[in-house]
Amino acid sequence: MKSVNEQRSGLLYGIGAYGMWGLVPLFWPLLKPAGAMEILAHRMVWSLAVVGVVLVLVRRWAWVGELVRQPRKLGLIAVAATVITVNWGLYIWAVNNGQVVEASLGYFINPLVTIAMGVLLLKERLRPAQWAAVTVGFAAVLVLAVGYGRPPWISLVLAFSFATYGLVKKKVNLGGVESLAAETAVQFLPALGYLLWIGSQGNATFGAQGPGHAALLAVTGIVTAVPLVCFGAAAIRVPLSTLGLLQYLAPVFQFGLGVVYFHEAMPPERWAGFSLVWAALAMLTWDALRSARRGRAQALRLAAVAAAGAAGGSSGPVPAEPAPTPASKSASKSA
Repeated sequence: MKSVNEQRSGLLYGIGAYGMWGLVPLFWPLLKPAGAMEILAHRMVWSLAVVGVVLVLVRRWAWVGELVRQPRKLGLIAVAATVITVNWGLYIWAVNNGQVVEASLGYFINPLVTIAMGVLLLKERLRPAQWAAVTVGFAAVLVLAVGYGRPPWISLVLAFSFATYGLVKKKVNLGGVESLAAETAVQFLPALGYLLWIGSQGNATFGAQGPGHAALLAVTGIVTAVPLVCFGAAAIRVPLSTLGLLQYLAPVFQFGLGVVYFHEAMPPERWAGFSLVWAALAMLTWDALRSARRGRAQALRLAAVAAAGAAGGSSGPVPAEPAPTPASKSASKSA
């Protein structure tokens, strides 16, 4: 049983991680006039540098040898690196092109996409509330498509790429820092090659816009790594159901920034679409909390039965029971 202090610190780590992810739209515009591709390449290069320093400090290198000897895992790491590259790049582009609200929608619908992928790819069975949530989420996308005059492709690509990333990471089964190190190692050479190429063309902003701009580009590694480290610290201290609720902090902050700080338009049809998404997420949250409560209750009952059995076993020999009748056999099976 985790202590109260551990759970409290885990909650703070979780709020810190999702809070930083939610406020990151404030950071990307500071990197202009660098374009999305240059920012993305710097993020990859400096992220590897930051996680490399972390791994040196904690002296965790044994996983590297194990990973190298598993070609299938290496392939999955390459897939993870590819889809998160798409996710990072599109998100940076969306923020710097006035699409923060649509980007936030991608992370609102991500849980619904994850559930749909579980059904389609992993043949998982959904509870009625989950089916209802996915149906309402699909209706929300249709409403938003009508409102936009096109499908909300930024939201959909962000949601599907991040859901795919989560699915692949689950199969890889590496720690947060180790996984980021492996993925950025795959990304490093293409990113560095791109930076050298735009530098040779005279199109790089790193160094050309002064030391402050260069420092901000280098900080992209910290902006990437620190929330992930906080998330890892939270994941081992708080229940999964709590993390599931905290994940909504990031898109809520992003949505708020888009509407209040960046003054993006919110016509009625967009409010209608977002309201449907939030209704679907409310269904999912209610269902997850109810399922977690039932699981805890069942675990407590099993623990009580086990404790009673242990107490009975230690009190002396147990009297022999009469041979079971057909009726008692049926009762024991139904129990």
